Amino acid sequence: MRRGAIIGRAVGLLLLSAVHSPAAFAEDGLQPYQLVRSLQLVQDRIAAGDHAALPMQAKLLEITDTRLRAADAQDFSDPKNFRALLVYGMSGGNPVTVEVAVSRAKTDPQNLAIAKGIIDYLNGRPAAAIEALKPIDPMTLPTDLGAFLALVKGSLLAPEQPAAALALLDDARLLSPGTLVEEAALRRSVGIAAAQGDGARFALASTQYVEDYLYSPYASQFADAFVSGVITLHMAISQDKLADITAMMDPEREKVIYLRIARRAAIDGLADLSAFASARAEQGRDGIHNRDDPRAQLYSSLSTVTSGTIDEVRAKLDKIDRSQLSQSDRDLLDAAQAVAGEVIAPPAPLPADKPAPAAVKQEPVKTAATANPDEPELPPVEGAMPKPPAAAPSGGPAATDKPKAPVESAAQAQSTPQTKGPQAPSVATASDAAPVVPASAPATGAEPADPTDAAMAKTRRQLDLIDQMLGAAPK
Repeated sequence: MRRGAIIGRAVGLLLLSAVHSPAAFAEDGLQPYQLVRSLQLVQDRIAAGDHAALPMQAKLLEITDTRLRAADAQDFSDPKNFRALLVYGMSGGNPVTVEVAVSRAKTDPQNLAIAKGIIDYLNGRPAAAIEALKPIDPMTLPTDLGAFLALVKGSLLAPEQPAAALALLDDARLLSPGTLVEEAALRRSVGIAAAQGDGARFALASTQYVEDYLYSPYASQFADAFVSGVITLHMAISQDKLADITAMMDPEREKVIYLRIARRAAIDGLADLSAFASARAEQGRDGIHNRDDPRAQLYSSLSTVTSGTIDEVRAKLDKIDRSQLSQSDRDLLDAAQAVAGEVIAPPAPLPADKPAPAAVKQEPVKTAATANPDEPELPPVEGAMPKPPAAAPSGGPAATDKPKAPVESAAQAQSTPQTKGPQAPSVATASDAAPVVPASAPATGAEPADPTDAAMAKTRRQLDLIDQMLGAAPK
């Protein structure tokens, strides 16, 4: 009943804002903690998949910002209002407003230390934030503040102290179940567990996220971490466990996830995983089959492009409808076809056992390679390097998340993904793109003496160029 009443107040505020400016609410006697509680409940609805509440969140942030800017020392003498100020900052609020309001408040040293850490965090000073928040135990604080602080500390410690970060994210979930805080904590736990090589923790966090938050506007960030984790932990996550997790998704999301896994696995040379994911993407569910999807056909071909069935693979590649692929996948198809062509090309002739007599002068034989020494071996790669992160807009926990569609549709999956842009430090992940070895680079060891072996070695080096496509994997 109390929860419904606060949501009702939030809706009422939005209706009134249609005829009153946000500044008018600063004079209506509403306390900051009342506004912030309304904001939190709206955000919890968003985390559960209510995207229609996104405009409500934006308006409540505006109203709350105006109220906090007008607050004075007397307002913040109420501990609930000062905690609300800090929670507002970690809920996607304006860091300038937090800093100005804190300067007016009179409170105890611990609260001031927390405020300093949050301001440093929001302004992109992680080292200073860690130092300020180091002695603060979120579990000793009031629940509303402790949950957010555990989330912030977990995010800050993730790059250098992942085990401690996971423990803090567990605290955040314990203090605030079923909320946007838990959604963010689970999502970040997935990435940290993968980086730690903890397959059991990765699978558990992924299962819990899919069960409760698959329709969150931040779910595409989960999808990024999930696909990368499956590739990283391919030896620790069984195909049966992967199927159990994706079975909880709707058919369209499951298809897109498998397409992305198939692509990454094929490029990384994980033939079994690529074949499994491609088959699941083509198989579909609930009577919906995707056997004609050109992406599934392309990805299932990549891992076998140098196999004994190269003629079949080449024929399959030639039948793919290029018009239904994104530009990055068309480049990938070109690269695969070039590699397949190298595999079936006749080997170079063996060198003569003995040099020709010095008295006999012969003209050098002109070959295609000597005629066009600068001819590129593979087409240029689009989107190989990730773009630098952009500043994220306000509106999520700790202002670190940018809402996206949950997991894009099959049509959207063909477009090049946009890079996320957290404003403050978040979970560190390994670079998607592996170091690329140019086909023309010298080998680290001796070249095989046999011409066929030499041709295959060159082909494998060319396959390394496909790694450049990794940064443009479809969503």
